[in-house]
Amino acid sequence: MGADLPDYYFRIRENGAAVFRVDTENRQRRIEMDQVAVVNVKNGEVKPHGDRVLSEADIAAIQDWLDKRVALLAERDIDDIHRAVDYLNITTQWVQSKATDEQLENVTDALLLAMHDLRTILVRKKADRLLKDDES
Repeated sequence: MGADLPDYYFRIRENGAAVFRVDTENRQRRIEMDQVAVVNVKNGEVKPHGDRVLSEADIAAIQDWLDKRVALLAERDIDDIHRAVDYLNITTQWVQSKATDEQLENVTDALLLAMHDLRTILVRKKADRLLKDDES
């Protein structure tokens, strides 16, 4: 069983993870998890747990996890945006084919403001990119 388990376990938290070293090489053959650090994904900070000193293997495993986690979160962000585009299309179809006057009254102002805000930012960012490309 011990050979199947990873050497480290990362308990996901709001902004990172608590890092545990997994140990099955003990007399009771139980799985023991010893917390070694806390990782902050937003700033890459690694804080050893308590007065622990992290080994090179600890640091390498944490950095590998951090790199993969940052990439995964970036993938999720863009996937969420693609889903939002799909949802906008579904919303458009709903407005056109199913929405009642009462339902439209309930959501129109909020949708219009959110879409106006989004459009304003998208146009500004697009213009910035075009100007930057012209300067290059």
